[in-house]
Amino acid sequence: MTLETWLAFAAASTVLLVIPGPTVLLVVAYALGQGARTALPLAVGVALGDLTAMTASLAGLGAVLAASPAAFATLKWAGAAYLAWLGFKLWRAGDAGAADPTAPATATPARLLGHAWAVTALNPSAFTFFVAFLPQFMDPMRALVPQTAIVVATFVGLAFVNVLGYALLAARARTVVASPRALGRINRLGGALLIAVGVGAIAVELARL
Repeated sequence: MTLETWLAFAAASTVLLVIPGPTVLLVVAYALGQGARTALPLAVGVALGDLTAMTASLAGLGAVLAASPAAFATLKWAGAAYLAWLGFKLWRAGDAGAADPTAPATATPARLLGHAWAVTALNPSAFTFFVAFLPQFMDPMRALVPQTAIVVATFVGLAFVNVLGYALLAARARTVVASPRALGRINRLGGALLIAVGVGAIAVELARL
Protein backbone atom coordinates (compact mmCIF):
# COMPACT_ATOMS: atom_id res chain seq x y z
CA MET A 1 0.00 0.00 0.00
CA THR A 2 1.43 3.35 -1.05
CA LEU A 3 1.37 6.45 1.11
CA GLU A 4 -1.10 8.07 -1.28
CA THR A 5 -3.48 5.12 -1.00
CA TRP A 6 -3.23 5.12 2.78
CA LEU A 7 -3.94 8.87 2.94
CA ALA A 8 -6.97 8.39 0.69
CA PHE A 9 -8.21 5.58 2.92
CA ALA A 10 -7.68 7.65 6.07
CA ALA A 11 -9.51 10.63 4.56
CA ALA A 12 -12.46 8.52 3.38
CA SER A 13 -12.68 6.75 6.74
CA THR A 14 -12.65 10.05 8.63
CA VAL A 15 -15.54 11.40 6.57
CA LEU A 16 -17.55 8.21 7.10
CA LEU A 17 -16.88 8.10 10.85
CA VAL A 18 -17.86 11.69 11.66
CA ILE A 19 -21.34 11.16 10.17
CA PRO A 20 -23.54 10.48 13.23
CA GLY A 21 -25.08 7.02 13.35
CA PRO A 22 -26.52 4.74 16.05
CA THR A 23 -23.11 4.31 17.68
CA VAL A 24 -22.44 8.04 17.91
CA LEU A 25 -25.98 8.57 19.18
CA LEU A 26 -25.37 6.04 21.95
CA VAL A 27 -22.08 7.71 22.89
CA VAL A 28 -23.58 11.20 23.00
CA ALA A 29 -26.55 10.02 25.07
CA TYR A 30 -24.30 8.40 27.67
CA ALA A 31 -21.86 11.32 27.79
CA LEU A 32 -24.66 13.87 28.19
CA GLY A 33 -26.20 11.84 30.97
CA GLN A 34 -23.11 10.72 32.88
CA GLY A 35 -20.27 13.01 31.89
CA ALA A 36 -16.68 12.69 30.74
CA ARG A 37 -16.12 9.47 32.73
CA THR A 38 -17.89 7.64 29.93
CA ALA A 39 -15.58 8.84 27.15
CA LEU A 40 -12.73 6.33 27.45
CA PRO A 41 -14.73 3.11 27.96
CA LEU A 42 -17.12 4.08 25.18
CA ALA A 43 -14.26 4.85 22.80
CA VAL A 44 -12.56 1.54 23.63
CA GLY A 45 -15.85 -0.32 23.16
CA VAL A 46 -16.49 1.24 19.74
CA ALA A 47 -12.92 0.55 18.63
CA LEU A 48 -13.24 -3.10 19.69
CA GLY A 49 -16.63 -3.31 17.97
CA ASP A 50 -15.17 -2.00 14.71
CA LEU A 51 -12.26 -4.40 15.08
CA THR A 52 -14.72 -7.28 15.52
CA ALA A 53 -16.79 -6.25 12.49
CA MET A 54 -13.72 -5.74 10.29
CA THR A 55 -12.18 -9.03 11.35
CA ALA A 56 -15.43 -10.89 10.68
CA SER A 57 -15.81 -9.18 7.32
CA LEU A 58 -12.28 -9.99 6.25
CA ALA A 59 -12.83 -13.56 7.38
CA GLY A 60 -15.78 -13.87 5.03
CA LEU A 61 -18.77 -13.23 7.28
CA GLY A 62 -19.71 -10.17 5.27
CA ALA A 63 -19.93 -12.25 2.11
CA VAL A 64 -22.09 -14.82 3.91
CA LEU A 65 -24.47 -12.11 5.19
CA ALA A 66 -24.66 -10.51 1.74
CA ALA A 67 -25.56 -13.90 0.23
CA SER A 68 -28.04 -14.83 2.96
CA PRO A 69 -30.88 -12.32 3.47
CA ALA A 70 -32.16 -14.38 6.41
CA ALA A 71 -28.85 -14.16 8.27
CA PHE A 72 -28.60 -10.44 7.55
CA ALA A 73 -32.17 -9.81 8.72
CA THR A 74 -31.67 -11.85 11.89
CA LEU A 75 -28.60 -9.87 12.87
CA LYS A 76 -30.32 -6.61 12.03
CA TRP A 77 -33.32 -7.51 14.21
CA ALA A 78 -30.99 -8.39 17.07
CA GLY A 79 -29.10 -5.11 16.75
CA ALA A 80 -32.31 -3.04 16.53
CA ALA A 81 -33.79 -4.76 19.58
CA TYR A 82 -30.58 -4.17 21.52
CA LEU A 83 -30.62 -0.44 20.66
CA ALA A 84 -34.24 -0.16 21.81
CA TRP A 85 -33.39 -1.97 25.06
CA LEU A 86 -30.46 0.37 25.71
CA GLY A 87 -32.75 3.32 25.06
CA PHE A 88 -35.20 2.00 27.63
CA LYS A 89 -32.37 1.63 30.17
CA LEU A 90 -31.22 5.21 29.51
CA TRP A 91 -34.79 6.47 29.91
CA ARG A 92 -35.08 4.77 33.28
CA ALA A 93 -31.66 6.14 34.28
CA GLY A 94 -32.96 9.63 33.49
CA ASP A 95 -35.90 9.15 35.83
CA ALA A 96 -33.63 7.89 38.62
CA GLY A 97 -31.10 10.68 38.13
CA ALA A 98 -33.75 13.36 38.33
CA ALA A 99 -35.24 11.87 41.48
CA ASP A 100 -31.96 11.40 43.32
CA PRO A 101 -29.00 13.60 42.31
CA THR A 102 -26.71 11.69 44.66
CA ALA A 103 -27.48 8.31 43.09
CA PRO A 104 -24.42 6.53 41.69
CA ALA A 105 -23.90 6.32 37.94
CA THR A 106 -26.04 3.60 36.44
CA ALA A 107 -23.39 2.21 34.09
CA THR A 108 -19.95 0.98 35.12
CA PRO A 109 -17.00 1.42 32.74
CA ALA A 110 -17.19 -2.29 31.87
CA ARG A 111 -20.89 -2.02 31.07
CA LEU A 112 -20.33 1.11 28.97
CA LEU A 113 -17.58 -0.67 27.05
CA GLY A 114 -19.79 -3.71 26.51
CA HIS A 115 -22.74 -1.65 25.30
CA ALA A 116 -20.60 0.31 22.85
CA TRP A 117 -19.00 -2.89 21.57
CA ALA A 118 -22.36 -4.62 21.08
CA VAL A 119 -24.00 -1.72 19.25
CA THR A 120 -21.01 -1.38 16.93
CA ALA A 121 -20.33 -5.07 16.35
CA LEU A 122 -24.02 -5.99 15.93
CA ASN A 123 -24.54 -3.49 13.14
CA PRO A 124 -25.06 -5.82 10.15
CA SER A 125 -24.47 -3.05 7.66
CA ALA A 126 -20.89 -2.82 8.92
CA PHE A 127 -20.06 -6.31 7.66
CA THR A 128 -21.19 -5.75 4.09
CA PHE A 129 -19.82 -2.19 4.17
CA PHE A 130 -16.32 -3.34 5.07
CA VAL A 131 -16.45 -6.08 2.41
CA ALA A 132 -17.26 -3.42 -0.21
CA PHE A 133 -15.12 -0.60 1.20
CA LEU A 134 -11.80 -2.15 2.16
CA PRO A 135 -10.91 -3.78 -1.18
CA GLN A 136 -11.03 -0.37 -2.86
CA PHE A 137 -7.76 0.47 -1.14
CA MET A 138 -6.04 -2.92 -1.36
CA ASP A 139 -3.41 -3.68 -4.00
CA PRO A 140 -3.76 -7.32 -5.14
CA MET A 141 -0.18 -7.23 -6.38
CA ARG A 142 1.16 -6.65 -2.88
CA ALA A 143 1.09 -8.84 0.22
CA LEU A 144 -2.43 -8.70 1.67
CA VAL A 145 -1.62 -9.33 5.34
CA PRO A 146 0.43 -6.13 5.84
CA GLN A 147 -2.17 -4.11 3.94
CA THR A 148 -4.98 -5.59 6.02
CA ALA A 149 -3.14 -4.79 9.23
CA ILE A 150 -2.63 -1.18 8.10
CA VAL A 151 -6.25 -0.51 7.12
CA VAL A 152 -7.65 -2.20 10.22
CA ALA A 153 -5.31 -0.33 12.56
CA THR A 154 -6.05 2.96 10.79
CA PHE A 155 -9.83 2.60 10.85
CA VAL A 156 -9.98 1.38 14.45
CA GLY A 157 -7.67 4.19 15.57
CA LEU A 158 -9.75 6.81 13.80
CA ALA A 159 -12.95 5.33 15.25
CA PHE A 160 -11.46 5.57 18.75
CA VAL A 161 -10.48 9.22 18.29
CA ASN A 162 -13.83 10.09 16.69
CA VAL A 163 -15.89 8.62 19.52
CA LEU A 164 -13.62 10.10 22.17
CA GLY A 165 -14.13 13.53 20.60
CA TYR A 166 -17.91 13.16 20.43
CA ALA A 167 -18.07 11.96 24.04
CA LEU A 168 -15.89 14.77 25.39
CA LEU A 169 -17.84 17.42 23.49
CA ALA A 170 -21.12 16.01 24.76
CA ALA A 171 -19.76 15.86 28.31
CA ARG A 172 -18.67 19.48 28.04
CA ALA A 173 -22.15 20.46 26.90
CA ARG A 174 -23.48 18.60 29.92
CA THR A 175 -21.86 21.12 32.26
CA VAL A 176 -24.01 23.85 30.73
CA VAL A 177 -27.14 22.08 31.99
CA ALA A 178 -25.84 20.67 35.25
CA SER A 179 -29.08 20.60 37.26
CA PRO A 180 -30.31 17.09 38.17
CA ARG A 181 -33.67 17.73 36.52
CA ALA A 182 -32.02 18.86 33.26
CA LEU A 183 -29.66 15.88 33.26
CA GLY A 184 -32.59 13.57 33.84
CA ARG A 185 -34.33 15.06 30.83
CA ILE A 186 -31.17 14.64 28.75
CA ASN A 187 -30.98 10.97 29.69
CA ARG A 188 -34.62 10.51 28.77
CA LEU A 189 -34.12 12.33 25.46
CA GLY A 190 -31.12 10.17 24.61
CA GLY A 191 -33.05 7.07 25.58
CA ALA A 192 -36.02 8.13 23.46
CA LEU A 193 -33.77 8.69 20.44
CA LEU A 194 -32.17 5.26 20.82
CA ILE A 195 -35.58 3.64 21.15
CA ALA A 196 -36.68 5.49 18.01
CA VAL A 197 -33.65 4.23 16.08
CA GLY A 198 -34.26 0.65 17.21
CA VAL A 199 -38.01 0.73 16.58
CA GLY A 200 -37.44 2.44 13.23
CA ALA A 201 -35.06 -0.30 12.12
CA ILE A 202 -37.57 -2.96 13.18
CA ALA A 203 -40.35 -1.14 11.31
CA VAL A 204 -38.27 -1.09 8.14
CA GLU A 205 -37.72 -4.84 8.41
CA LEU A 206 -41.43 -5.45 9.02
CA ALA A 207 -42.30 -3.36 5.97
CA ARG A 208 -40.10 -5.61 3.85
CA LEU A 209 -41.93 -8.78 4.91
